[in-house]
Amino acid sequence: MIHDPSRIAVVVFALFVLFTLGISFYLGRRTRTASGYFAAGGHVPWFVNGVAFAGDYLSAASFLGICGMIAFYGYDGFLYSIGYLAGWVVALFVIAEPLKRLGKYTFADALDNKFQSRGIKLMAAISTLVVSVFYLIPQMVGAGVLIKPLLGFPHWAGVLMVGAVVILIVATAGMASTTYVQFFKGSLLLIFSAGLTVMILNRGLKADPSPEASAPQTITVTADGKKLVNGKPQGHGEGQGDLRQVGHVRQLPGGVTETGPVGPVEFLNTVRESEIVLWSSKTATDAEGNKTTTYSPKPTSGADVLRPGNSPTFAGLKSADLTAKLNFLSLMLALFCGTASLPHILIRYYTVKDAAAARKSTVVGIAAIGCFYVLTLFMGLGAMTGGTIDVSNSNMTAPLLAKSFGELPFALISAVAFTTVLGTVSGLIVAASGAVVHDVMTGFLKLEMSDSAKVRVGKLAAVCVGLVAVCLGIVFERMNVNYLVGWAFSVAASANLPALVMLLFWKRTTKEGIIVSVFAGMMTSLGWILLSGDTFKDVYGISADRSPVPFSQPGLVTIPLSFAVLVVVSLLTKRNPQR
Repeated sequence: MIHDPSRIAVVVFALFVLFTLGISFYLGRRTRTASGYFAAGGHVPWFVNGVAFAGDYLSAASFLGICGMIAFYGYDGFLYSIGYLAGWVVALFVIAEPLKRLGKYTFADALDNKFQSRGIKLMAAISTLVVSVFYLIPQMVGAGVLIKPLLGFPHWAGVLMVGAVVILIVATAGMASTTYVQFFKGSLLLIFSAGLTVMILNRGLKADPSPEASAPQTITVTADGKKLVNGKPQGHGEGQGDLRQVGHVRQLPGGVTETGPVGPVEFLNTVRESEIVLWSSKTATDAEGNKTTTYSPKPTSGADVLRPGNSPTFAGLKSADLTAKLNFLSLMLALFCGTASLPHILIRYYTVKDAAAARKSTVVGIAAIGCFYVLTLFMGLGAMTGGTIDVSNSNMTAPLLAKSFGELPFALISAVAFTTVLGTVSGLIVAASGAVVHDVMTGFLKLEMSDSAKVRVGKLAAVCVGLVAVCLGIVFERMNVNYLVGWAFSVAASANLPALVMLLFWKRTTKEGIIVSVFAGMMTSLGWILLSGDTFKDVYGISADRSPVPFSQPGLVTIPLSFAVLVVVSLLTKRNPQR
Protein backbone atom coordinates (compact mmCIF):
# COMPACT_ATOMS: atom_id res chain seq x y z
CA MET A 1 0.00 0.00 0.00
CA ILE A 2 1.44 3.39 -1.00
CA HIS A 3 -0.08 5.27 1.92
CA ASP A 4 0.70 3.09 4.95
CA PRO A 5 0.73 5.14 8.17
CA SER A 6 4.09 5.65 9.88
CA ARG A 7 4.59 5.64 13.69
CA ILE A 8 7.68 7.82 13.45
CA ALA A 9 5.78 10.26 11.25
CA VAL A 10 2.95 10.41 13.77
CA VAL A 11 5.38 11.24 16.61
CA VAL A 12 7.24 13.92 14.62
CA PHE A 13 3.96 15.34 13.38
CA ALA A 14 2.60 15.57 16.94
CA LEU A 15 5.79 17.30 18.16
CA PHE A 16 5.58 19.87 15.36
CA VAL A 17 1.92 20.61 16.07
CA LEU A 18 2.51 20.92 19.84
CA PHE A 19 5.47 23.24 19.28
CA THR A 20 3.42 25.39 16.91
CA LEU A 21 0.52 25.62 19.33
CA GLY A 22 2.95 26.38 22.16
CA ILE A 23 4.23 29.42 20.23
CA SER A 24 0.66 30.57 19.66
CA PHE A 25 -0.45 30.29 23.27
CA TYR A 26 2.75 31.97 24.53
CA LEU A 27 2.36 34.94 22.19
CA GLY A 28 -1.39 35.03 22.73
CA ARG A 29 -0.92 36.14 26.34
CA ARG A 30 0.76 39.31 25.07
CA THR A 31 -1.73 40.15 22.30
CA ARG A 32 -4.39 42.50 23.57
CA THR A 33 -4.69 45.33 21.03
CA ALA A 34 -6.02 45.40 17.46
CA SER A 35 -2.57 46.46 16.24
CA GLY A 36 -1.02 43.49 18.00
CA TYR A 37 -3.61 41.06 16.70
CA PHE A 38 -3.75 42.17 13.04
CA ALA A 39 -0.19 43.48 12.51
CA ALA A 40 1.93 42.09 15.39
CA GLY A 41 2.29 45.66 16.66
CA GLY A 42 4.64 46.54 13.78
CA HIS A 43 7.61 45.26 15.80
CA VAL A 44 8.71 42.16 13.83
CA PRO A 45 12.46 42.29 12.95
CA TRP A 46 13.05 42.64 9.20
CA PHE A 47 15.02 39.40 8.89
CA VAL A 48 12.33 37.41 10.71
CA ASN A 49 9.72 39.05 8.51
CA GLY A 50 11.70 38.18 5.37
CA VAL A 51 11.88 34.49 6.27
CA ALA A 52 8.22 34.69 7.30
CA PHE A 53 7.50 36.05 3.80
CA ALA A 54 8.99 32.82 2.47
CA GLY A 55 7.06 30.78 5.03
CA ASP A 56 3.84 32.51 4.05
CA TYR A 57 4.42 32.38 0.29
CA LEU A 58 5.85 28.85 0.03
CA SER A 59 2.49 27.23 0.41
CA ALA A 60 1.18 23.74 -0.22
CA ALA A 61 1.12 24.68 -3.90
CA SER A 62 4.82 25.46 -3.91
CA PHE A 63 5.91 22.37 -2.01
CA LEU A 64 3.37 19.72 -2.97
CA GLY A 65 2.00 21.08 -6.24
CA ILE A 66 5.23 22.13 -7.96
CA CYS A 67 7.13 19.00 -6.94
CA GLY A 68 4.22 16.94 -8.25
CA MET A 69 4.01 18.79 -11.55
CA ILE A 70 7.76 18.52 -12.16
CA ALA A 71 7.67 14.80 -11.32
CA PHE A 72 4.79 14.20 -13.75
CA TYR A 73 5.68 16.60 -16.56
CA GLY A 74 9.22 17.93 -16.11
CA TYR A 75 10.03 21.54 -16.87
CA ASP A 76 6.35 22.55 -17.11
CA GLY A 77 6.08 22.41 -13.33
CA PHE A 78 9.17 24.59 -12.96
CA LEU A 79 7.51 27.29 -15.07
CA TYR A 80 5.19 27.92 -12.11
CA SER A 81 8.26 28.48 -9.92
CA ILE A 82 9.62 31.02 -12.37
CA GLY A 83 6.30 32.87 -12.44
CA TYR A 84 5.94 32.86 -8.66
CA LEU A 85 9.47 34.18 -8.11
CA ALA A 86 9.32 36.83 -10.85
CA GLY A 87 6.35 38.41 -9.15
CA TRP A 88 8.55 39.43 -6.23
CA VAL A 89 10.33 41.89 -8.53
CA VAL A 90 7.07 43.85 -8.65
CA ALA A 91 6.73 43.58 -4.87
CA LEU A 92 10.31 44.82 -4.27
CA PHE A 93 10.49 47.73 -6.70
CA VAL A 94 6.86 48.86 -6.86
CA ILE A 95 4.86 47.85 -3.79
CA ALA A 96 6.99 47.35 -0.66
CA GLU A 97 7.89 50.83 0.58
CA PRO A 98 4.80 52.77 -0.61
CA LEU A 99 2.49 50.17 0.88
CA LYS A 100 4.16 50.41 4.29
CA ARG A 101 3.79 54.19 4.24
CA LEU A 102 0.13 54.11 3.17
CA GLY A 103 -1.37 51.35 5.30
CA LYS A 104 -1.96 50.25 8.84
CA TYR A 105 -3.66 46.84 9.03
CA THR A 106 -5.11 45.77 5.67
CA PHE A 107 -4.83 46.14 1.89
CA ALA A 108 -7.88 48.44 1.95
CA ASP A 109 -5.93 50.91 4.12
CA ALA A 110 -3.50 51.52 1.28
CA LEU A 111 -6.18 51.91 -1.40
CA ASP A 112 -8.24 54.24 0.76
CA ASN A 113 -5.43 56.34 2.22
CA LYS A 114 -6.14 59.41 0.06
CA PHE A 115 -9.92 59.16 -0.21
CA GLN A 116 -11.46 57.89 3.07
CA SER A 117 -14.14 56.22 0.98
CA ARG A 118 -16.56 53.63 2.39
CA GLY A 119 -16.98 52.20 -1.10
CA ILE A 120 -13.27 51.50 -1.44
CA LYS A 121 -13.21 49.88 1.99
CA LEU A 122 -16.08 47.57 1.09
CA MET A 123 -14.81 46.61 -2.36
CA ALA A 124 -11.25 45.97 -1.14
CA ALA A 125 -12.62 43.87 1.72
CA ILE A 126 -14.71 41.76 -0.66
CA SER A 127 -11.69 41.29 -2.93
CA THR A 128 -9.57 40.25 0.05
CA LEU A 129 -12.15 37.69 1.14
CA VAL A 130 -12.59 36.25 -2.37
CA VAL A 131 -8.83 35.91 -3.01
CA SER A 132 -8.23 34.49 0.47
CA VAL A 133 -10.93 31.85 0.04
CA PHE A 134 -9.60 30.87 -3.41
CA TYR A 135 -6.10 30.57 -1.97
CA LEU A 136 -7.36 28.61 1.03
CA ILE A 137 -8.77 25.82 -1.16
CA PRO A 138 -5.41 24.38 -2.32
CA GLN A 139 -3.91 24.72 1.15
CA MET A 140 -6.67 22.63 2.69
CA VAL A 141 -6.50 20.10 -0.14
CA GLY A 142 -2.78 19.78 0.56
CA ALA A 143 -3.53 19.28 4.25
CA GLY A 144 -5.77 16.32 3.52
CA VAL A 145 -3.14 14.88 1.19
CA LEU A 146 -0.55 14.92 3.98
CA ILE A 147 -2.70 13.53 6.75
CA LYS A 148 -3.67 10.45 4.73
CA PRO A 149 -0.18 8.84 4.70
CA LEU A 150 0.81 10.26 8.10
CA LEU A 151 -2.07 9.03 10.19
CA GLY A 152 -4.07 6.82 7.86
CA PHE A 153 -7.11 9.11 8.16
CA PRO A 154 -9.38 9.87 5.19
CA HIS A 155 -8.96 13.16 3.32
CA TRP A 156 -11.89 14.89 5.05
CA ALA A 157 -10.50 14.09 8.51
CA GLY A 158 -7.13 15.59 7.59
CA VAL A 159 -8.73 18.79 6.33
CA LEU A 160 -10.83 19.04 9.50
CA MET A 161 -7.76 18.52 11.69
CA VAL A 162 -5.79 21.26 9.93
CA GLY A 163 -8.76 23.60 10.16
CA ALA A 164 -8.96 23.07 13.92
CA VAL A 165 -5.22 23.66 14.50
CA VAL A 166 -5.14 26.79 12.32
CA ILE A 167 -8.19 28.28 13.98
CA LEU A 168 -6.45 27.78 17.34
CA ILE A 169 -3.29 29.50 16.04
CA VAL A 170 -5.12 32.54 14.70
CA ALA A 171 -7.64 32.79 17.53
CA THR A 172 -4.90 32.84 20.19
CA ALA A 173 -2.42 35.46 18.98
CA GLY A 174 -3.32 36.52 15.43
CA MET A 175 -0.48 37.93 13.35
CA ALA A 176 2.12 37.56 16.10
CA SER A 177 1.77 33.78 16.31
CA THR A 178 1.26 33.54 12.54
CA THR A 179 4.54 35.38 11.89
CA TYR A 180 6.67 33.14 14.08
CA VAL A 181 4.94 29.99 12.84
CA GLN A 182 5.79 31.14 9.30
CA PHE A 183 9.39 31.94 10.30
CA PHE A 184 9.74 28.50 11.87
CA LYS A 185 8.14 26.80 8.90
CA GLY A 186 10.10 28.75 6.26
CA SER A 187 13.43 27.94 7.92
CA LEU A 188 12.65 24.23 8.26
CA LEU A 189 11.32 23.99 4.72
CA LEU A 190 14.58 25.33 3.29
CA ILE A 191 16.76 23.16 5.55
CA PHE A 192 14.94 19.88 4.93
CA SER A 193 14.41 20.49 1.21
CA ALA A 194 18.15 21.08 0.87
CA GLY A 195 18.81 17.88 2.82
CA LEU A 196 16.45 15.90 0.58
CA THR A 197 18.14 17.32 -2.52
CA VAL A 198 21.56 16.23 -1.20
CA MET A 199 20.19 12.69 -0.69
CA ILE A 200 18.83 12.67 -4.26
CA LEU A 201 22.20 13.69 -5.68
CA ASN A 202 24.02 11.18 -3.49
CA ARG A 203 21.71 8.39 -4.71
CA GLY A 204 22.26 9.29 -8.34
CA LEU A 205 20.29 7.76 -11.20
CA LYS A 206 19.52 4.13 -12.01
CA ALA A 207 18.09 2.63 -15.20
CA ASP A 208 15.24 0.11 -15.11
CA PRO A 209 14.33 -1.19 -18.59
CA SER A 210 12.14 -4.06 -17.29
CA PRO A 211 8.57 -4.28 -18.71
CA GLU A 212 7.12 -4.53 -15.18
CA ALA A 213 8.35 -1.04 -14.36
CA SER A 214 6.28 0.40 -17.21
CA ALA A 215 3.10 -1.67 -16.89
CA PRO A 216 -0.09 0.42 -17.15
CA GLN A 217 -2.28 0.89 -14.07
CA THR A 218 -6.03 1.43 -13.82
CA ILE A 219 -8.50 2.76 -11.27
CA THR A 220 -12.23 2.12 -11.72
CA VAL A 221 -14.83 3.94 -9.66
CA THR A 222 -18.14 2.12 -9.98
CA ALA A 223 -21.53 3.81 -10.09
CA ASP A 224 -22.11 2.91 -6.43
CA GLY A 225 -18.80 4.48 -5.33
CA LYS A 226 -16.64 1.37 -4.97
CA LYS A 227 -13.02 1.60 -6.13
CA LEU A 228 -11.19 -1.08 -8.09
CA VAL A 229 -7.43 -0.89 -8.55
CA ASN A 230 -6.09 -2.90 -11.49
CA GLY A 231 -9.41 -4.76 -11.57
CA LYS A 232 -9.41 -5.74 -7.89
CA PRO A 233 -11.00 -4.17 -4.79
CA GLN A 234 -8.63 -1.66 -3.20
CA GLY A 235 -6.94 -2.79 0.02
CA HIS A 236 -4.28 -4.92 1.64
CA GLY A 237 -3.59 -8.63 1.28
CA GLU A 238 -3.71 -11.25 -1.41
CA GLY A 239 -6.38 -10.71 -4.00
CA GLN A 240 -6.62 -7.02 -3.23
CA GLY A 241 -5.78 -4.32 -5.74
CA ASP A 242 -3.15 -1.70 -5.04
CA LEU A 243 -1.36 0.96 -7.06
CA ARG A 244 2.40 0.72 -7.12
CA GLN A 245 4.80 3.64 -7.11
CA VAL A 246 6.31 4.44 -10.49
CA GLY A 247 8.75 6.83 -12.13
CA HIS A 248 12.05 5.65 -13.53
CA VAL A 249 14.83 6.11 -16.05
CA ARG A 250 14.51 3.66 -18.92
CA GLN A 251 17.97 4.24 -20.35
CA LEU A 252 21.01 6.18 -19.12
CA PRO A 253 23.60 7.69 -21.48
CA GLY A 254 26.46 5.39 -22.43
CA GLY A 255 24.46 2.25 -21.66
CA VAL A 256 25.34 2.29 -17.93
CA THR A 257 22.82 1.03 -15.37
CA GLU A 258 23.56 3.58 -12.63
CA THR A 259 25.58 6.75 -12.15
CA GLY A 260 26.44 6.72 -8.47
CA PRO A 261 26.61 10.08 -6.62
CA VAL A 262 26.43 13.12 -8.92
CA GLY A 263 26.69 16.88 -8.60
CA PRO A 264 23.79 19.26 -9.37
CA VAL A 265 24.94 20.12 -12.91
CA GLU A 266 25.88 16.50 -13.69
CA PHE A 267 22.45 15.36 -12.47
CA LEU A 268 20.65 17.72 -14.87
CA ASN A 269 22.97 16.82 -17.76
CA THR A 270 22.40 13.11 -17.18
CA VAL A 271 18.64 13.56 -17.08
CA ARG A 272 18.81 15.50 -20.36
CA GLU A 273 20.71 12.70 -22.11
CA SER A 274 18.56 9.84 -20.72
CA GLU A 275 15.23 8.30 -21.70
CA ILE A 276 12.64 8.92 -18.97
CA VAL A 277 9.24 7.28 -18.52
CA LEU A 278 6.48 9.85 -17.99
CA TRP A 279 2.86 8.90 -17.31
CA SER A 280 -0.35 9.99 -19.01
CA SER A 281 -3.96 9.31 -18.01
CA LYS A 282 -7.20 8.76 -19.87
CA THR A 283 -10.67 8.48 -18.32
CA ALA A 284 -13.65 6.74 -19.88
CA THR A 285 -17.21 6.19 -18.62
CA ASP A 286 -19.17 3.09 -19.60
CA ALA A 287 -22.91 2.68 -20.03
CA GLU A 288 -23.36 1.66 -16.38
CA GLY A 289 -21.75 4.85 -15.10
CA ASN A 290 -18.41 3.32 -14.09
CA LYS A 291 -15.45 5.66 -14.60
CA THR A 292 -12.16 3.99 -15.50
CA THR A 293 -8.90 5.92 -15.51
CA THR A 294 -5.95 4.24 -17.20
CA TYR A 295 -2.42 5.45 -16.44
CA SER A 296 -0.05 4.61 -19.26
CA PRO A 297 3.76 4.95 -19.57
CA LYS A 298 5.12 7.38 -22.11
CA PRO A 299 8.89 7.00 -22.83
CA THR A 300 10.26 10.50 -23.34
CA SER A 301 13.72 11.83 -24.07
CA GLY A 302 15.31 13.71 -21.20
CA ALA A 303 15.80 16.73 -23.46
CA ASP A 304 12.02 16.92 -23.93
CA VAL A 305 11.46 16.52 -20.19
CA LEU A 306 13.56 19.65 -19.62
CA ARG A 307 11.57 21.59 -22.23
CA PRO A 308 8.01 22.90 -21.78
CA GLY A 309 5.01 21.25 -23.38
CA ASN A 310 4.54 17.87 -21.65
CA SER A 311 1.59 18.79 -19.43
CA PRO A 312 -1.99 19.30 -20.65
CA THR A 313 -1.77 22.94 -19.53
CA PHE A 314 1.25 23.73 -21.72
CA ALA A 315 0.94 21.04 -24.43
CA GLY A 316 0.01 23.65 -27.00
CA LEU A 317 3.44 25.25 -26.72
CA LYS A 318 4.79 22.45 -28.95
CA SER A 319 2.16 23.10 -31.60
CA ALA A 320 0.93 26.00 -33.67
CA ASP A 321 -2.18 26.33 -31.48
CA LEU A 322 -2.51 30.06 -30.73
CA THR A 323 -5.10 29.45 -27.99
CA ALA A 324 -2.71 27.27 -26.00
CA LYS A 325 0.04 29.87 -26.28
CA LEU A 326 -2.33 32.58 -25.09
CA ASN A 327 -3.34 30.38 -22.14
CA PHE A 328 0.32 30.02 -21.17
CA LEU A 329 0.99 33.77 -21.47
CA SER A 330 -2.13 34.48 -19.44
CA LEU A 331 -0.99 32.19 -16.64
CA MET A 332 2.51 33.68 -16.54
CA LEU A 333 1.08 37.21 -16.45
CA ALA A 334 -1.19 36.25 -13.54
CA LEU A 335 1.68 34.69 -11.58
CA PHE A 336 3.92 37.71 -12.24
CA CYS A 337 1.28 40.25 -11.22
CA GLY A 338 -0.46 38.19 -8.57
CA THR A 339 2.35 38.01 -6.02
CA ALA A 340 2.22 41.72 -5.27
CA SER A 341 -1.58 41.56 -5.06
CA LEU A 342 -2.19 38.76 -2.55
CA PRO A 343 -3.75 40.20 0.64
CA HIS A 344 -1.95 37.85 3.03
CA ILE A 345 1.39 38.87 1.47
CA LEU A 346 0.59 42.59 1.46
CA ILE A 347 -0.33 42.71 5.15
CA ARG A 348 3.11 41.37 6.10
CA TYR A 349 4.51 44.81 5.25
CA TYR A 350 2.57 46.24 8.21
CA THR A 351 4.39 44.01 10.71
CA VAL A 352 7.74 45.87 10.41
CA LYS A 353 8.56 49.31 11.76
CA ASP A 354 9.29 51.34 8.60
CA ALA A 355 9.63 51.38 4.80
CA ALA A 356 13.34 50.49 4.88
CA ALA A 357 12.59 47.38 6.92
CA ALA A 358 9.86 46.48 4.42
CA ARG A 359 12.39 46.64 1.57
CA LYS A 360 14.95 44.55 3.47
CA SER A 361 12.29 41.98 4.32
CA THR A 362 11.46 41.64 0.63
CA VAL A 363 15.10 41.05 -0.31
CA VAL A 364 15.44 38.30 2.33
CA GLY A 365 12.16 36.79 1.14
CA ILE A 366 13.30 36.74 -2.51
CA ALA A 367 16.58 35.03 -1.57
CA ALA A 368 14.83 32.33 0.49
CA ILE A 369 12.07 31.74 -2.05
CA GLY A 370 14.48 31.60 -5.00
CA CYS A 371 16.67 29.07 -3.22
CA PHE A 372 13.67 26.87 -2.46
CA TYR A 373 12.38 26.91 -6.04
CA VAL A 374 15.74 25.72 -7.34
CA LEU A 375 15.50 22.82 -4.89
CA THR A 376 12.02 21.90 -6.16
CA LEU A 377 13.51 21.18 -9.59
CA PHE A 378 15.83 18.55 -8.12
CA MET A 379 13.13 17.12 -5.86
CA GLY A 380 10.65 16.83 -8.73
CA LEU A 381 13.15 15.23 -11.09
CA GLY A 382 14.37 12.98 -8.27
CA ALA A 383 10.83 11.68 -7.81
CA MET A 384 10.35 11.32 -11.57
CA THR A 385 13.43 9.11 -11.88
CA GLY A 386 13.40 7.41 -8.47
CA GLY A 387 10.17 5.40 -8.49
CA THR A 388 8.30 7.58 -6.01
CA ILE A 389 5.21 8.69 -7.96
CA ASP A 390 1.62 7.81 -7.12
CA VAL A 391 0.02 8.16 -10.56
CA SER A 392 -3.39 8.89 -9.03
CA ASN A 393 -2.27 11.85 -6.89
CA SER A 394 0.48 14.24 -7.96
CA ASN A 395 0.23 16.09 -4.63
CA MET A 396 1.81 13.11 -2.81
CA THR A 397 5.10 13.29 -4.72
CA ALA A 398 7.31 15.08 -2.17
CA PRO A 399 6.29 12.94 0.85
CA LEU A 400 6.68 9.69 -1.14
CA LEU A 401 10.09 10.85 -2.36
CA ALA A 402 11.19 11.40 1.24
CA LYS A 403 9.77 8.00 2.19
CA SER A 404 12.06 6.30 -0.34
CA PHE A 405 15.00 7.36 1.87
CA GLY A 406 13.47 6.02 5.08
CA GLU A 407 10.77 6.63 7.65
CA LEU A 408 12.56 9.51 9.42
CA PRO A 409 13.03 11.67 6.26
CA PHE A 410 9.40 10.94 5.41
CA ALA A 411 8.30 11.97 8.89
CA LEU A 412 10.32 15.19 8.81
CA ILE A 413 9.31 16.25 5.30
CA SER A 414 5.64 15.45 5.92
CA ALA A 415 5.65 17.37 9.19
CA VAL A 416 7.39 20.34 7.55
CA ALA A 417 4.86 20.23 4.72
CA PHE A 418 2.11 20.24 7.31
CA THR A 419 3.54 23.33 9.00
CA THR A 420 3.75 24.82 5.48
CA VAL A 421 0.00 24.49 5.27
CA LEU A 422 -0.47 25.85 8.80
CA GLY A 423 1.63 28.95 8.13
CA THR A 424 -0.04 29.90 4.87
CA VAL A 425 -3.57 29.19 6.04
CA SER A 426 -2.96 31.22 9.22
CA GLY A 427 -1.84 34.22 7.15
CA LEU A 428 -4.86 33.96 4.88
CA ILE A 429 -7.28 33.77 7.78
CA VAL A 430 -5.66 36.77 9.50
CA ALA A 431 -6.04 38.75 6.25
CA ALA A 432 -9.68 37.69 5.92
CA SER A 433 -10.56 38.46 9.54
CA GLY A 434 -8.85 41.85 9.26
CA ALA A 435 -10.95 42.64 6.19
CA VAL A 436 -14.15 41.77 8.08
CA VAL A 437 -13.35 43.75 11.23
CA HIS A 438 -11.22 46.68 10.06
CA ASP A 439 -12.62 47.26 6.56
CA VAL A 440 -16.27 46.18 6.68
CA MET A 441 -17.34 46.74 10.29
CA THR A 442 -15.34 49.83 11.25
CA GLY A 443 -14.54 51.22 7.79
CA PHE A 444 -17.74 50.64 5.83
CA LEU A 445 -20.42 50.24 8.51
CA LYS A 446 -18.74 52.85 10.78
CA LEU A 447 -19.32 50.80 13.93
CA GLU A 448 -17.57 52.14 17.01
CA MET A 449 -15.52 49.29 18.48
CA SER A 450 -12.91 49.15 21.23
CA ASP A 451 -9.61 47.36 20.66
CA SER A 452 -10.73 44.38 22.68
CA ALA A 453 -14.00 44.18 20.71
CA LYS A 454 -12.07 44.24 17.42
CA VAL A 455 -9.90 41.38 18.60
CA ARG A 456 -12.95 39.35 19.71
CA VAL A 457 -14.76 39.87 16.41
CA GLY A 458 -11.54 39.12 14.51
CA LYS A 459 -11.27 35.78 16.27
CA LEU A 460 -14.91 34.97 15.50
CA ALA A 461 -14.34 35.87 11.83
CA ALA A 462 -11.27 33.62 11.81
CA VAL A 463 -13.39 30.69 13.01
CA CYS A 464 -16.00 31.31 10.29
CA VAL A 465 -13.42 31.61 7.48
CA GLY A 466 -11.67 28.50 8.79
CA LEU A 467 -14.90 26.50 8.60
CA VAL A 468 -15.51 27.65 5.02
CA ALA A 469 -11.96 26.61 4.12
CA VAL A 470 -12.52 23.14 5.60
CA CYS A 471 -15.64 22.59 3.49
CA LEU A 472 -13.95 23.72 0.27
CA GLY A 473 -10.86 21.61 0.98
CA ILE A 474 -13.05 18.52 1.10
CA VAL A 475 -14.97 19.37 -2.09
CA PHE A 476 -11.86 20.02 -4.25
CA GLU A 477 -9.90 16.95 -3.04
CA ARG A 478 -8.70 15.66 -6.43
CA MET A 479 -7.49 18.84 -8.09
CA ASN A 480 -3.75 19.65 -8.26
CA VAL A 481 -3.05 22.29 -5.62
CA ASN A 482 -0.70 24.21 -7.89
CA TYR A 483 -3.41 24.61 -10.52
CA LEU A 484 -5.90 25.85 -7.92
CA VAL A 485 -3.46 28.52 -6.75
CA GLY A 486 -3.36 29.84 -10.31
CA TRP A 487 -7.01 30.82 -9.83
CA ALA A 488 -6.23 32.87 -6.73
CA PHE A 489 -3.34 34.63 -8.48
CA SER A 490 -5.57 35.50 -11.45
CA VAL A 491 -8.29 37.03 -9.28
CA ALA A 492 -5.75 38.94 -7.14
CA ALA A 493 -3.84 40.27 -10.15
CA SER A 494 -7.03 41.36 -11.89
CA ALA A 495 -8.80 42.94 -8.92
CA ASN A 496 -6.03 44.38 -6.73
CA LEU A 497 -2.88 45.21 -8.68
CA PRO A 498 -4.28 47.72 -11.23
CA ALA A 499 -5.89 49.82 -8.50
CA LEU A 500 -2.78 49.76 -6.31
CA VAL A 501 -0.32 50.57 -9.11
CA MET A 502 -2.43 53.39 -10.57
CA LEU A 503 -3.01 54.89 -7.13
CA LEU A 504 0.76 55.02 -6.58
CA PHE A 505 1.79 56.28 -10.03
CA TRP A 506 -1.15 58.12 -11.64
CA LYS A 507 -2.28 61.30 -9.91
CA ARG A 508 -5.61 61.45 -11.74
CA THR A 509 -6.85 58.21 -10.15
CA THR A 510 -10.23 58.74 -8.47
CA LYS A 511 -12.09 56.76 -5.84
CA GLU A 512 -14.75 55.84 -8.41
CA GLY A 513 -12.06 54.50 -10.71
CA ILE A 514 -10.64 52.32 -7.93
CA ILE A 515 -14.04 50.94 -6.90
CA VAL A 516 -15.15 50.07 -10.42
CA SER A 517 -11.72 48.68 -11.35
CA VAL A 518 -11.58 46.33 -8.35
CA PHE A 519 -15.15 45.18 -8.99
CA ALA A 520 -14.59 44.67 -12.73
CA GLY A 521 -11.31 42.81 -12.27
CA MET A 522 -12.76 40.54 -9.59
CA MET A 523 -16.00 39.69 -11.38
CA THR A 524 -14.53 39.20 -14.86
CA SER A 525 -11.72 36.94 -13.60
CA LEU A 526 -14.14 34.92 -11.47
CA GLY A 527 -16.59 34.64 -14.33
CA TRP A 528 -13.87 33.58 -16.76
CA ILE A 529 -12.61 30.90 -14.36
CA LEU A 530 -16.09 29.53 -13.72
CA LEU A 531 -16.76 29.36 -17.48
CA SER A 532 -13.36 27.92 -18.46
CA GLY A 533 -12.81 24.54 -20.06
CA ASP A 534 -10.74 23.31 -17.10
CA THR A 535 -13.55 24.14 -14.68
CA PHE A 536 -16.13 22.51 -16.94
CA LYS A 537 -14.07 19.31 -17.07
CA ASP A 538 -12.68 19.08 -13.51
CA VAL A 539 -15.43 20.67 -11.42
CA TYR A 540 -18.70 20.37 -13.33
CA GLY A 541 -17.92 17.07 -15.05
CA ILE A 542 -18.90 18.58 -18.43
CA SER A 543 -16.93 18.39 -21.66
CA ALA A 544 -14.39 21.20 -21.94
CA ASP A 545 -15.52 21.76 -25.54
CA ARG A 546 -18.73 23.32 -24.20
CA SER A 547 -16.83 26.15 -22.49
CA PRO A 548 -17.70 29.58 -23.96
CA VAL A 549 -14.24 31.10 -23.28
CA PRO A 550 -11.32 30.39 -25.61
CA PHE A 551 -8.70 29.55 -22.94
CA SER A 552 -8.78 28.80 -19.22
CA GLN A 553 -6.48 31.41 -17.67
CA PRO A 554 -8.14 34.87 -17.53
CA GLY A 555 -5.22 37.18 -16.71
CA LEU A 556 -4.32 38.18 -20.27
CA VAL A 557 -7.79 39.64 -20.71
CA THR A 558 -8.91 40.66 -17.22
CA ILE A 559 -5.75 42.42 -15.97
CA PRO A 560 -5.56 44.92 -18.91
CA LEU A 561 -9.34 45.29 -18.70
CA SER A 562 -9.12 46.32 -15.05
CA PHE A 563 -6.43 48.91 -15.87
CA ALA A 564 -8.53 50.27 -18.74
CA VAL A 565 -11.67 50.48 -16.62
CA LEU A 566 -9.82 52.45 -13.93
CA VAL A 567 -8.43 54.93 -16.46
CA VAL A 568 -11.76 55.48 -18.21
CA VAL A 569 -13.81 55.84 -15.01
CA SER A 570 -11.20 58.15 -13.44
CA LEU A 571 -11.24 60.40 -16.50
CA LEU A 572 -15.04 60.52 -16.39
CA THR A 573 -15.20 61.43 -12.70
CA LYS A 574 -13.78 64.60 -11.23
CA ARG A 575 -11.53 64.10 -8.25
CA ASN A 576 -12.60 66.19 -5.26
CA PRO A 577 -9.74 66.52 -2.71
CA GLN A 578 -12.26 67.39 0.02
CA ARG A 579 -14.24 64.17 -0.10
